[in-house]
Amino acid sequence: MNFFVLTLFPDMIKDTLSHSITGRAMKEGKINVEPINIRDFSNDKHNHVDDYPYGGGAGMVIRPQPVYDAYKSIENKVGKNTRVVYMTPQGETFNQKMAEEFSKEENIVFLCGHYEGIDERVIDEIVTDEVSIGDFVLTGGELASIMIIDAVSRLVDGVLGKAESFQDESFSESLLEYPQYTRPPEFMGKKVPDVLLSGHHANIDKWRREQSIIRTIEKRPDLIKNAELSKKDIEFIKKIGKYDLLK
Repeated sequence: MNFFVLTLFPDMIKDTLSHSITGRAMKEGKINVEPINIRDFSNDKHNHVDDYPYGGGAGMVIRPQPVYDAYKSIENKVGKNTRVVYMTPQGETFNQKMAEEFSKEENIVFLCGHYEGIDERVIDEIVTDEVSIGDFVLTGGELASIMIIDAVSRLVDGVLGKAESFQDESFSESLLEYPQYTRPPEFMGKKVPDVLLSGHHANIDKWRREQSIIRTIEKRPDLIKNAELSKKDIEFIKKIGKYDLLK
C-alpha cells in the first residue's frame, strides 16, 4: 500500500514512521510512505507557498498552485481517482471503521495544512475526504496523518504477524478489548484471573468476550448499542442488568 503525504515538513513524516511496526513494514516493502514537499512545487523564486488571506485577518494561507502541482506529480505516477484525504478539524472524525475502509485502497494521498489553512479552491478540486482526529486544533496536519497511516498500516496484509493480532483489538466489533495479563502470576497482591491459567480455551474465550462487553459498558457505553452482539452476548448483558443500554 502506498501512502503519499503532501506536506511542508517531509522529514517529520518519514522520521516518525520509520520506527516499530511501520518502520519494519516499510523495510519489508509491505507499505510505502512517500512525503512530497509542497515547497518543491512553488513558482515563487524563494519557494514561498503562502500569502495573506483575502478579506484580511491574522495568519497566512497556503496558495493553491503549489498544492495542486504537488498533487499532480502523484497523479502522474498512480493515475486518477486516487483518494485524497485532507486533515482538518472540520472533517469526519476518524475511527476504526474508517481505518478498515482506507486499508482496502492501493494508494492514498494525505494533504496536510498549516498556518491558517489552504486555499479552498484547491481543496474543492482534489480532496475526496475531509478527516479529523478530534475536536481540537494542531499546528498542522502532519501528526494527524501519521496517526492515521499507523492505524491503517496495521490492517494491511503482512504488516502484523498474525491477522488475530488486530481482530480482537478495541473497536474491531465496536467493543473495547478485554484486559491483558502476563508474568508474574501475582503482582502487588493482585493475581491473574484463574480462568486464564486453566488452559481451557473455550472458557478463556467466554471470559474475554464477557470482559470486553463489561469494559465497553463501563468505559464507552455509547459503543455498545452498535456493537456486533450475539444472542449469548445479549443474554449476558441482561444478566448484568445493562439491557437498557441496547434500547
